[in-house]
Parts: sequence; C-alpha cells; structure tokens
Amino acid sequence: MREHLDQTDRRLVKLLSQDAQLGVNRLAEKMAVSVPTVRMRLRNLLDRNLLKIVGLLNLTERPELISAIVGINAQGRGRARELAQRIAELPFVNSASVVTGRFDIIVDVTVAGDVADLYRVTSELIPGAGEPGEVVRSETFVVMASCNKWVSLPEGCWSDETKRDETGRKEMP
Repeated sequence: MREHLDQTDRRLVKLLSQDAQLGVNRLAEKMAVSVPTVRMRLRNLLDRNLLKIVGLLNLTERPELISAIVGINAQGRGRARELAQRIAELPFVNSASVVTGRFDIIVDVTVAGDVADLYRVTSELIPGAGEPGEVVRSETFVVMASCNKWVSLPEGCWSDETKRDETGRKEMP
C-alpha cells in the first residue's frame, strides 16, 4: 500500500521541486525546522525511493531531442503492469504508465538523433519487451511543440559511445 507523506515531507518536496539546489541549511531555515531534521527527512525520502533529485532539460530548447508518446494496446491477460515495467526499463523510455482509455499503456520516449532512431524504438524495442503477440497495436504521437516539458535523459540518449553495426547504422543500446 502506498503511504502518504506528512506535512513536513510535503513541504520539503515542494521546496526541492521549486529549486533542487537549495542546501540543507537553507531548507531548514525555510521550513523552520532543524538541519538534522531536514537531513533525516531527505535521506529517508531518498532511501525509500520516494524522491529523486535530478537535472532536467527543457525539451522546448533542445531541437536535437525528439519526444514522443506511444499508446499501446496489449493482450496482457491482466499483466499490463508487468509489461509496462519491462517497457519502462528500455533505453530511451522516460516512463510507461498503465492507463484507462483507448490504450492500455502510455509510454513517454525521448531520443537524441533522428526519426529513424524513434522508429527503431517504437517498432523493435517496445514490441520486443513483450512476449510474442502481447503488444497488439501501438500508435506513436511525435511531440511537435510542448509547454513546460522538462525531461531527464533516459538511458541511450547522448551516450558517450555510439556503437555502429556492420552497415554503419547506430545500434540501440
């Protein structure tokens, strides 16, 4: 069962959401609590995987990144969450969510490169995450413009080493 954050943890998360560069001393001052309390609360949130502090890129300002939303219909037999978890672990995938509506799973994808990279993610990697026939259909929506979309780079974007296959095409990680 998911637990609810208390008021102190919510205030800490809200302050960090506004400015993750705030130090522990400044956070304690703004929250009117002791520095050890902030340290303990912060460590607890991080250790329980309830909070992650990361750098985010403004997608609107990065023309070399392609963002897409992929809707998936799955023959999940009650296992859509398991499929979503496998998809979420793929390179270039920011998140995978089990949803209501016409799709079973919505996947947020970011690639650095060209549309061919996006095509390989949507036509090879995502269907390959399921058992044969589990991914019944998918529909990809390329983001043409976004407002207030900040992303962390998923594995595979801007890798230091780009591997190429025998034809010179970039290989997927």
